[in-house]
Amino acid sequence: MTTGAAENAGLVVRGLTTTFDTVRGTAIAAADVDFDVAPGEVVGLVGESGSGKSVTLRSIMRLIREPGHVSGRVEWRGRDLVSMSAEELRRIRGSEIAMIFQEPMTALNPVLPIGMQIEENLLAHMTLDARARRARALELMNIVGIPAAERRLHEYPHQFSGGMRQRAMIAIALACSPKLLLADEPTTALDVTIQDQILKLLLELRDRLSMSVVLVTHDLGVVAATCDRMAVMYAGRIVETGTVAEVFARPHHPYTRGLLGSVPRSGTSRTMLQSIEGTPPSLTNLPAGCSFHPRCSFATDICLRERPPLEPITSEARRAACFHHELVAKAETII
Repeated sequence: MTTGAAENAGLVVRGLTTTFDTVRGTAIAAADVDFDVAPGEVVGLVGESGSGKSVTLRSIMRLIREPGHVSGRVEWRGRDLVSMSAEELRRIRGSEIAMIFQEPMTALNPVLPIGMQIEENLLAHMTLDARARRARALELMNIVGIPAAERRLHEYPHQFSGGMRQRAMIAIALACSPKLLLADEPTTALDVTIQDQILKLLLELRDRLSMSVVLVTHDLGVVAATCDRMAVMYAGRIVETGTVAEVFARPHHPYTRGLLGSVPRSGTSRTMLQSIEGTPPSLTNLPAGCSFHPRCSFATDICLRERPPLEPITSEARRAACFHHELVAKAETII
């Protein structure tokens, strides 16, 4: 890859593995995670709680601390974030790559005004004087739609509603106009009206800033409304990838099929929702072979013995980790 091509490349994740040392043994929170994010693209990471979505985002940002361990490659514009020095990484975090955390009330500093928290990011990455930083903070508050922004710059997180706190988090993340935004369930615990506003805001900002987005969510409706491509995670591994339209129309993995079958649908006759029997496995004691086989109605002997690789099925970008993906795809339509 030439220097110019590397500078314009998006995010490339290869073999990203994150483990934690516990009293019960090694917990494999993410294993051999591979995915790409092109410039300006929105990619959704979906799956049940504990599937490894949030850990993957934190591993990309190198926010995993002992007893956690991260290996693999995370290339951003031709540079490997995993092997990068702490000083180099500090220059990238917040400026080129930003992150929105799941719960703003715990991510925001409760004893600092919102305006000061926005300015901290500007002070770390930009050469602006105090007046210019305050003007930029005010501009960001207006961009994310916080009313009476000039007054609210001086207010504290507890004085904001849940939706306004999330908007403030987005303002902090966007302070230096990053080219990659990692959003960890940014609409969790918000009512549907505020959720819709936040998602529309992220898409507007993506277009305005030519920004790539990795969106972690368990809400398939959010994926359908916002994402270009999606990756489905189970037990720390990606089990299916493709465009949102492809995956929704014809899932090739039983787990993806189960997730889609559990979503209520309008405009159809009233039927019982499907469910995925059983519970996710312990990360310290994963089953042999395919991790999903104890809950899978398509499982055969090979699924108990061998782990299926994530391989191309209909195209290089359309992949599934299932020995019986063709049978799954031909099963009764669920959407």
